[in-house]
Amino acid sequence: MAQTANHELILILDFGSQYTQLIARRVRELGVYCEIVPYNYPLEKLLARTPRGVILSGGPSSVNDDDAPRVGPHFVEQLHSPVLGICYGMQLLALEFGGDVQPAEKREYGQATMQVQNVASPLFTGMPAETDVWMSHGDHVVTLPDGFVVTATSKGTVTALENVARKLFGLQFHPEVAHTPEGIRLLRNFVFDVCGCAGDWSPGSLIQEQVEQIQATVGPDDLVICALSGGVDSTVAAALVQRAVGERQHCLFIDNGLLRAGEYEQTLELYEQQLHLNVRGVPAQQRFYDELRGVIDPEEKRKIIGRLFIEIFEEEAVALGNVKFLVQGTLYPDVIESVSVRGPSAVIKSHHNVGGLPEKMNLRLIEPLRELFKDEVRVLGRELDVPDDILRRHPFPGPGLAVRIIGEVTPEAVELLQAADRIFRDELRAADLYHTVWQAFPVLLPIQTVGVMGDFRTYEKVVALRAITSTDGMTADWARLPHEFLATVSARITSEVRGINRVVYDISSKPPSTIEWE
Repeated sequence: MAQTANHELILILDFGSQYTQLIARRVRELGVYCEIVPYNYPLEKLLARTPRGVILSGGPSSVNDDDAPRVGPHFVEQLHSPVLGICYGMQLLALEFGGDVQPAEKREYGQATMQVQNVASPLFTGMPAETDVWMSHGDHVVTLPDGFVVTATSKGTVTALENVARKLFGLQFHPEVAHTPEGIRLLRNFVFDVCGCAGDWSPGSLIQEQVEQIQATVGPDDLVICALSGGVDSTVAAALVQRAVGERQHCLFIDNGLLRAGEYEQTLELYEQQLHLNVRGVPAQQRFYDELRGVIDPEEKRKIIGRLFIEIFEEEAVALGNVKFLVQGTLYPDVIESVSVRGPSAVIKSHHNVGGLPEKMNLRLIEPLRELFKDEVRVLGRELDVPDDILRRHPFPGPGLAVRIIGEVTPEAVELLQAADRIFRDELRAADLYHTVWQAFPVLLPIQTVGVMGDFRTYEKVVALRAITSTDGMTADWARLPHEFLATVSARITSEVRGINRVVYDISSKPPSTIEWE
């Protein structure tokens, strides 16, 4: 990508691991720009990027499968860059260079203890002789290729191998996860000692690069429309573009009737009074409700909402005249999760700012954050003086409450969910728990259950509370909120929100579940 062309680069070839995005995050934390590309990324394009190093990710396939995704030895030889294979990536290196990989007698998942056999290995510099690692594999290397040596083992199994002369390294375990405590040291050794990186990248380094690129893209008389959602991403994108084009950016904050209670009015005031954006609010609740009437399929909901947003933006663009660009807060996880080729990480959902866009659109996109993860966007936002009230908000989906109402979206359903959501957020803040979780929200379920209110039986709706902990949203664990706190939230919702008589708590992690229900 143009804006990172002058930075050191580590490329990850994605073979479908659920942890691929986490590898990229760990490398970026070291101050080196890292990007994910499909395993079948054309060699000529890869060479043109001149990466300092290449990482082969893990993946769900067996390297012995007939249709297993592969890169040949000539591909690796022509890279002229150090290569680190992780899990499936290590097995692939071994197989392609003449080694033998076979199914293990017993699959290995979870914690294991690794013994370092070669402390002189560039990867294991400064490492203890024995350390815990996180395994997730069914195959293992039984015969090494010529020129490779074993550098670590676990219960007699090859856990790490290398060919130092050719700068080829393999790890059977996952160094990127928290369960491998020395993993970040291994990645640091690869990135700095093996690949020779100095660490010249940070989220803030993109500001001037993006400003210059936007100014080169947007003509001196062109106008820009920015799609504000009230969340972190679109707000930081707007602040960045404002630095590039000033008042020629016209921000639109559309009230689609799917925001949290009171959020439209409060956020509009913040945009005007604190960020001093050139912003206008657009009431459009009924238009969205009319289009969503009778729609149950979540993907259809997303596409309807995305289409309506674009229609409104294009109508506003015509009214303004000479508007040629639309700013969106698309993030790197949006791009990754919305693109799939055979092998790499599967499409989880279409995002309204990626997969939900119409095929034909009269406005060209400006997406200044599409290389960043959520926590990196917050770092960027602080450098752009975006208020903490925005930066520390929990993430909110582009389609809003529509994907937290399972089934048909109606004004009545929205009102129920808004009321439950307000109680949940108020109690989180009162208990000083709001900033201990990544995201927390209720989901309105399409079922009714029997309840008792006083002397009367009720037959009303159910809400599921969802609260998760995460660092970047790519993986997440359910938050262990205190039982007493959950009891308070449940009691308030069932007593104060007429129409809800049951509250349940979601204890699913990502993976296998996603954060949102739809």
